[in-house]
Amino acid sequence: MHAALRRLDLNLLLVFDALYRHRSVAAAADELALSASACSHALSRLRGTLGDDLFVRYGSAMQPTALADQISQAVADALRLLSDNLGSAGPFVPATSTQTFTLAATDFTAFALLPGLMARLQALAPDLRVNVVYSSHRDSLEDLAAGRAHFALSFADADSTSCEGVESLDCFTDEYVVAARKPHPRVSDSLSIEQYLHEKHVAVLPWTSSGSVIDAALMKSGYRRRVAVQLPSLMAAPFIVANTELLLTLPRRAAEQLSKATPLAIFPTPFESPGYTLRVYFHIRHAGIAAHAWMREQLIRALDEGHDLKPPSKRGKQ
Repeated sequence: MHAALRRLDLNLLLVFDALYRHRSVAAAADELALSASACSHALSRLRGTLGDDLFVRYGSAMQPTALADQISQAVADALRLLSDNLGSAGPFVPATSTQTFTLAATDFTAFALLPGLMARLQALAPDLRVNVVYSSHRDSLEDLAAGRAHFALSFADADSTSCEGVESLDCFTDEYVVAARKPHPRVSDSLSIEQYLHEKHVAVLPWTSSGSVIDAALMKSGYRRRVAVQLPSLMAAPFIVANTELLLTLPRRAAEQLSKATPLAIFPTPFESPGYTLRVYFHIRHAGIAAHAWMREQLIRALDEGHDLKPPSKRGKQ
């Protein structure tokens, strides 16, 4: 039993995980507080143990081999599980903690949360690390259930799913609006449904597993918009709009923030569009871990600045 592990110095898995994430010996060494030569030596030992190069240099980066890709998720999950359980064995001291929290998010949900959260963490827990991974599903509940993330930031609406053992914090409720360049040759003081359908659009679909909620809302009213470009990310969209005659339908909060960086006119949607709530999801198996409870409190405080935060709500069967 565990024959493969008996041949392996488990400390080398920390080096493997850091190299896989950073693709750089120097960056991995910096994260682990090692010298670059010590990191290279550890990689050499790991290569000898596993009988594979694991990483090969391509240009300026260390690219993983097929075996490295194959074992990367298992290594990351194992290290995260160990960190969570060993970290809960003693008292949690934010000021000296070096723990890593993983958040599953899209670019917009990270944009809505991270500035306030990181400001708090830098003041209270300067060595604590936040790792943001891209959320490919609306609720990222699978990431929580599998232990790949400690928290998931996502929209909740009528189409949201549930998962046993997952709870959430309701952060704020928002609505969709339409953004156009300022000035726009055909859209000025108001926007009618006829104008909306006549113009071409930028569509943002951050989740690979679902379609656009805007297109679904339009279809309920018998409408169909003309999409000129479809993006997986919101952040590039307003700059495209500012330099074209395309329209963009997006959350009001994002529109107001992004209009500070580029000239945009904002209009109410000329059709019945769905509202949504931004939620922070977490799994109840972390409830007894002091570090996780502390981080939940920081999330509440960061999101509560200027908003009424509702208490945790149950998600799925209990």
